[in-house]
Amino acid sequence: MSDLFLYILIAGALAFAISSWWGVRSLKALHARSPVREDPHAHGLERQRVAVVLNPVKAKAAEARATIQRACLTAGWDEPRFYETTVEDPGHSQVRAALAYGADVVLVGGGDGTVRVVAESLAHTGVAMGLIPLGTGNLLARNVNLDLYDLHGSVQTALFGHQRFIDTARMGIENSQTGRSSNHAFLVIAGIGMDAEVVGDTNDGLKRTVGWLAYTEAGVRHLTGRRKKVSISLDGQPEQTRKIRSVLFANCGLVPGGIDLIPQAMIDDGMLDVVVMSPRSAVGWLAMYAKIVFKHKRHLPVMSVYRSGKIVIRCPEPMPTQLDGDITGEATKVTVQVDPGSLLIRVRALPGITQGGSPA
Repeated sequence: MSDLFLYILIAGALAFAISSWWGVRSLKALHARSPVREDPHAHGLERQRVAVVLNPVKAKAAEARATIQRACLTAGWDEPRFYETTVEDPGHSQVRAALAYGADVVLVGGGDGTVRVVAESLAHTGVAMGLIPLGTGNLLARNVNLDLYDLHGSVQTALFGHQRFIDTARMGIENSQTGRSSNHAFLVIAGIGMDAEVVGDTNDGLKRTVGWLAYTEAGVRHLTGRRKKVSISLDGQPEQTRKIRSVLFANCGLVPGGIDLIPQAMIDDGMLDVVVMSPRSAVGWLAMYAKIVFKHKRHLPVMSVYRSGKIVIRCPEPMPTQLDGDITGEATKVTVQVDPGSLLIRVRALPGITQGGSPA
């Protein structure tokens, strides 16, 4: 059987499982689980100063602004302060201004990039972040069980819900050929290799039209390609040499399409789940796809999963990287480390419990 035929089969399976209403519902049921260990707690604030970091180019930005203003007015609180992001400043100075204002909660209205930047600035401050998902992937919102299509519900959760501490992680990126280096936070999944290639090659027009399904089209186009040699060190242990297509670093594992990419990943366990992917042909990709979608427990030589608090990967030649769906340049070395319990976020209250913490 030729690789071309298998690629067609993979594309067909992806299209069916992801674009079919029945398929997505079935996958969601199969992959349903809680990606957290600890229960949330009430924030105990009767009045709140509310700041909002808002990406104004998002389609529902104006509706989000009006909904937040209305909710604060109804609660009898001060008018929320809005800080809009720009291309030049995606949220860093806006969060500093919100903290200087004395905000009790900072709502972030935007996509995964805006959420990541705001979270990086709020980590270790003890100020809660509320999610108003307005993007394509909305990765963190999926992993804390927000309804992505209920704007009013997201605002209510961000203002009046319970809250929990979650882990964040950081990736240090070094490129020995250019001399450039950087260090960034991420919340859900970072990666080096093919996954970053797919993110960088996703058609923007298609993304605006069909949302996260556009990544599937780019993924199929990148199935072919050679494996690259890297060295991997976990928690300071001796390096192991592998030939890989991609390595993922997961803080949590729920992704679009109802898929739990890494079933054991927890957002508050103080560990990262490292997925090393090394298929040589379409057969390997098909096996990986089946294992992930149908949650097969059998070990695959082309897909290894490790748990670690710190990972160092070295590459003889530069490889692309990504953080929560944002391209972050090529690297010959990445250092990834978890930052346990560093971010406070607002989440849905537990059923039957009021904001004050007593039975409803």
